[in-house]
Amino acid sequence: MRSQTSPDVENPTQAPLLDDDYGYAPTLDATPPPQPQETRQQPSKPILLLISGFLAIGLVVALIIGNVHIETRDDDVPLPDRRNPTEQGVSDKSFGLPADLPSFSWTDDILSWQAPAFHFTPGKNWMNGPVFYKGWYHLFYQYSPAAPVWGLIVWGHAVSRDMIHWRHLPIAMDADKWYDVNGVWTGSTTILPNDELVVLYTGSTNESVQVQNLAYPANPADPLLVHWVKDPANPVLVPPKGINVKDFRDPTTAWLTPQGKWRTVIGSKVNKTGIVLVYDTKDFKSYELKDTWLHQVAGTGMWECVDFFPVSKKDFALDTGEFGPNIKHVLKASMDDDRCDYYAIGDYNPVSGKWVPDDPKIDVGIGLRYDYGIYYASKTFYDQFKNRRILWSWIKETDSEDSDIKKGWASLMAVPRTVALDPLTGSNLVQWPIEELDKIRSNLIEFNDVKLEPGSLVPLSVGPTSQWDIMVEFELDTKVVSGLRVGAGVPYNCAGHGGAGVRDALGPFGLSVLATKNLTEHTPTYFYIVKGARGELNTFFCIDQSRSSIAKDVDKSIYGSTVPVLKGEKLSMRILVDHSIVEGYAQGGRTCITSRVYPTEAINDNVQLFLFNNATNITVKASLKIWQMGLTLNNDSGWVWLGPSLILIVVFFFVLWTWQNQRKNRS
Repeated sequence: MRSQTSPDVENPTQAPLLDDDYGYAPTLDATPPPQPQETRQQPSKPILLLISGFLAIGLVVALIIGNVHIETRDDDVPLPDRRNPTEQGVSDKSFGLPADLPSFSWTDDILSWQAPAFHFTPGKNWMNGPVFYKGWYHLFYQYSPAAPVWGLIVWGHAVSRDMIHWRHLPIAMDADKWYDVNGVWTGSTTILPNDELVVLYTGSTNESVQVQNLAYPANPADPLLVHWVKDPANPVLVPPKGINVKDFRDPTTAWLTPQGKWRTVIGSKVNKTGIVLVYDTKDFKSYELKDTWLHQVAGTGMWECVDFFPVSKKDFALDTGEFGPNIKHVLKASMDDDRCDYYAIGDYNPVSGKWVPDDPKIDVGIGLRYDYGIYYASKTFYDQFKNRRILWSWIKETDSEDSDIKKGWASLMAVPRTVALDPLTGSNLVQWPIEELDKIRSNLIEFNDVKLEPGSLVPLSVGPTSQWDIMVEFELDTKVVSGLRVGAGVPYNCAGHGGAGVRDALGPFGLSVLATKNLTEHTPTYFYIVKGARGELNTFFCIDQSRSSIAKDVDKSIYGSTVPVLKGEKLSMRILVDHSIVEGYAQGGRTCITSRVYPTEAINDNVQLFLFNNATNITVKASLKIWQMGLTLNNDSGWVWLGPSLILIVVFFFVLWTWQNQRKNRS
């Protein structure tokens, strides 16, 4: 089910500037104009000057417009009352800081600094199924157009060639029907064998009942998929018997069964058991509910944003409908109770429609997570263009809603990641930022074999920047490590052990990013090694937000988990810093952490970077590669005017050239 890449479609704009042929740049005729004949009447000088004047004015207007962000909603609309997500039957989207925390006096300079450069954000206000179609990556996201708080949700829409540079398009689907009047919620895209595309999405009805609806492009030939049609048969699915009307949402991408039917699954719960319902269909309008659930786990509560996809043992990506030898299947669910994304690896039987985890002790909801920080409502898609599976996720704010309202936007997307089965362990996934991010690196600085004695702190001279891509390898003296006596057997976890400031024999050691010179604010990212009762080493990867800001009204949690380290491997981490978001990847992406930080001093020219070793018994060697990351203003749709502006420049100078030639001929 591969879509064919169409010829490049450049320079789309946003409504109301779109018309029927908005998507295609004019093609300039490369054939030189015929030489003027003596018998032809020469254009008069006033006419040529008039044409040149109009072109010059048009060029100025286009360039001005190109630097104005094109919005899809009126800024003068008053701020609406905040909707309560739990009353609508979905998880609370705010972070929920204690009400008695003192509020920091956030300045415009601090709030402006928080906006990321190379992470996708909405143009304004609040946001939350991706697909590759006819040469474009499409991101459909849950968007609150009225305010930077959760509210009446519609589908925002942006497109990109590389998932780095984005072009905002008009809202794809509004909440304008009785079956989605209270919100157009999460859905998924499915590419059919004829390369056409359909969408199943959850709508909240006028009675707040969660139903599934069908939509498709108004013009399938349009690679930008600007206009959408909701099927008149909607809703195509309603909550079945025994399922609460507010516990039935988020259909997955469909795949073909051996019987030639399309299959999709939907998250729900029965009492406190999280379940996945299975539906088969031939036409996406009439459905058969299967007698058995795909899977269930007692005590995990409501499963949102379920995802289900195959992974190969042979180190290549698979489309959603693949199954057979050397293939495992990943089942992922976002847990409504704790707002974390869990996954498990197992075997899928396409005939019975059942999935069984490889290890029930780490089943969905009780075991592995995509990310051990702020990372929720994730969704993958198969990129048939580059044969890879891409993971997207929504990253919420962890400051106060008052701050979000003041800065005018809230939440963003993590950088897109490739996701695959770990070929070395076979028991976990590995996630890694897409290769396209490498293209916005610059100014590489390398540090080799930096020696970190116990208790040392080493500043790194990299210049003030808030946009980094950092690769670090740490090397320990294995003889010293093996000679240490075994640990006391006290269980360790990142959140409960006091953070990077608590010293022990084998850690912590790592990097402090977004740091001030005197460390009044800094965010440590570090390893912590625990030697068990039998002499085994357990390695933890953590991000400590407790010292990230002097402000009180922000999250100061410490996030992290264990990371598998195989024999002979050096400890390695990759840290992406993009203003108020920090993403960490340990051991090639076996364990990942996403963090939101809100410094008040460590911003702009006051940002520094440190290596540290707070271990008491070991010396660590560190080697680093540090790049500055480009993009100064992310997701700005103004640059779509670059093509038309260049065309106007070409035409303008062509007219001047013609005029000069005519003057020469007359002379």
